[in-house]
Amino acid sequence: MVRPIKIKNIEDIEKINSIVTKYHFDIWIHGKSGMADAKSILGMFILKLNEPLTLVVPDDVETSKLFKELGEYIEIY
Repeated sequence: MVRPIKIKNIEDIEKINSIVTKYHFDIWIHGKSGMADAKSILGMFILKLNEPLTLVVPDDVETSKLFKELGEYIEIY
């Protein structure tokens, strides 16, 4: 499952990382500059925040709770 995500600053990275580390499945953030494991705070620092970013999670997991917690950062459609 893929959703656009907006990360504006270091504080957003820290908040998102804090949320996603509670989940047992893989969560990635992809951008033009590369991809990062959202559970790795150091990995997330490779992303350029001024480019479009995408949150990627497996299709076979329940994501409603995750998306609710990340509501201020992602667009749910």
